Amino acid sequence: MSSSSSCAVSPSLRSELFSSTSVRFIAPVRLAQYRSKSVINRRAFAFKGIVASGVSVVSSSLVTEPVAGLERLPFKPEGYNYWTWRGHKIHYVMEGEGLPIVLIHGFGASAFHWRYNIPELAKNYKVYALDLLGFGWSEKAIIEYDAVVWRDQVVDFLREIVQEPAVVVGNSLGGFTALMSAVELPEQVTGVVLLNSAGQFGNANGEPNQPEESVLQKYILKPLKEIFQRVVLGFLFWQSKQPARIESVLKSVYINSSNVDDYLVESITRPAADPNAREVYYRLMSRFMLNQSTYTLDSCLSKLRCPLLLLWGDLDPWVGPTKANRIKEFYPQTTLVNLQAGHCPHDEVPDLVNKALMNWLSSLTPEVSLQTQ
Repeated sequence: MSSSSSCAVSPSLRSELFSSTSVRFIAPVRLAQYRSKSVINRRAFAFKGIVASGVSVVSSSLVTEPVAGLERLPFKPEGYNYWTWRGHKIHYVMEGEGLPIVLIHGFGASAFHWRYNIPELAKNYKVYALDLLGFGWSEKAIIEYDAVVWRDQVVDFLREIVQEPAVVVGNSLGGFTALMSAVELPEQVTGVVLLNSAGQFGNANGEPNQPEESVLQKYILKPLKEIFQRVVLGFLFWQSKQPARIESVLKSVYINSSNVDDYLVESITRPAADPNAREVYYRLMSRFMLNQSTYTLDSCLSKLRCPLLLLWGDLDPWVGPTKANRIKEFYPQTTLVNLQAGHCPHDEVPDLVNKALMNWLSSLTPEVSLQTQ
């Protein structure tokens, strides 16, 4: 989701991830329309997080048939590989040999969201897919979450586990994480791929200075707001446990919902068994998701030094093709592939994503080879 296996509640309620300059959280009342039709629904992201925090309601047998003609990563309830990062347990999948490719999931999802991409890419490349801290099979650490935490996690993963030049690929929140990681570690990231990435372009007029908190705001209103947020988010967390709600939320992010199966649902709901999941969800939604305005696409793109591929689901109800076109205009070293899919094209139309990604990688290989000599 993460992230990603993310889900909309109402297409009329949209605001971009990392775009908020307010700490207000209002639910379940209806909010007014925001200024841009292409921005992500903040409340939709809230429900994405809910899916990640829900309780497993499906059998682990996962009898659903895979997409015809495509190999699927076997689902392992115990996970694949683990790495200790800053004292925290991090889960990742590794398959294949060749040029390394690092796959980063979106809000509420996990490495298993790349189930149809890993086996195909691993035929020609060394593929890694990791779970970001707080998501999937990685530890539900009780920390203050920030985009920099995930950036640092991916950078250290590249340095310690991958240990050679690599291409980073990310969907939604994972896309923005991939972009930030490439800027932080330019000597090791040889290409970036974004699938319906999170992030926003900065305000050309600059952000207004925030007024200093009054005593009333700091000691009375702020604590009351946090209590209210916990009550509301606690209710949403509980609501996510309802099986019908989980299925509905997942289907809302896929234009073609045929891939919303037991495998996908369990890969998102199983992490909820962790006793820290509820607190992580609260911190993500109240402190991270609603208060981000520091990091922008243009600030990252202005520092990027490698080729960029956009694999964009043009039917995404939150992040439409307008953003992809603007990224391409801002960063000339961009290749754009438009797909008839929603927010998670890698799982909705995996055959098209795999083909487009491998075509781009094959054109990138000569340049990468020169860098590694």
